[in-house]
Amino acid sequence: MSSNVIFYFSGTGNCFDLARRIARHLGDTDVVSIRKTPAVTDARAYKRVGFVFPCYGGGVPEDVLKQAKGIDLSPYAYTFAVSQSASYAGVGLSNLDKLVRLDYWTTTHHHCSCIWLFPHTMMVPPVSVEKAQELQEKNAARIAADVLAGKRSEGRPGRNVLNAAENKAWSVIAAKKAAQFKVSGACIGCGTCERLCPRENIRIVNGRAQIGTNCVQCLGCLQFCPQQAISLGSITDRREHYHNPAVTPADLQKPIIHID
Repeated sequence: MSSNVIFYFSGTGNCFDLARRIARHLGDTDVVSIRKTPAVTDARAYKRVGFVFPCYGGGVPEDVLKQAKGIDLSPYAYTFAVSQSASYAGVGLSNLDKLVRLDYWTTTHHHCSCIWLFPHTMMVPPVSVEKAQELQEKNAARIAADVLAGKRSEGRPGRNVLNAAENKAWSVIAAKKAAQFKVSGACIGCGTCERLCPRENIRIVNGRAQIGTNCVQCLGCLQFCPQQAISLGSITDRREHYHNPAVTPADLQKPIIHID
């Protein structure tokens, strides 16, 4: 059994990249996907337990909370969490803290992957993708050093009323946006989107992707499509598609990886 575990949710790779980098600095760490039911649900033997997730609609993706409820932790484990967003952190850390009493938490920023809302160049402060990846590594080193030192955050994670209201409505917003998905004739039925979808909301029928409305808006399908055949309105056709440059669809399909 490894000493550490990091549970992560990632749609287009930013949070997986961060979790993997933190694990490299920690050493002896299992990195476990919670895009679906995690490969590890009994985490009582781990000394340190972390969560890395994006900010969706002002808070943590609801699937993160759903999966976190099913994970058994030791009452003696050191717990930490990282919320990553393009700009504001939202109430995700606070929501998770209600389920998992966090010892340490922090936030980081990376490029926006919600292409219908902002272009991927939306990041505070605005930097290039290459610079964002440099900052990602620095943040990973900082977070791992804090975790290894057993650093504890003061008080509890903060809450913002507006972000809380936004996050509460996000599932409805996500379903409405999902109804606007379109698949063009450029689709070759490769199945990348089907394999990536955390909710199994996409099927390949007669050689073409069909997308339902049971959607968390991770947008991995749109951003990783090799043909750019998936859109969410004309604005997504005009904007450059984005996924983390260090992450492949195959990476996100692995339920667990171990890093010595």
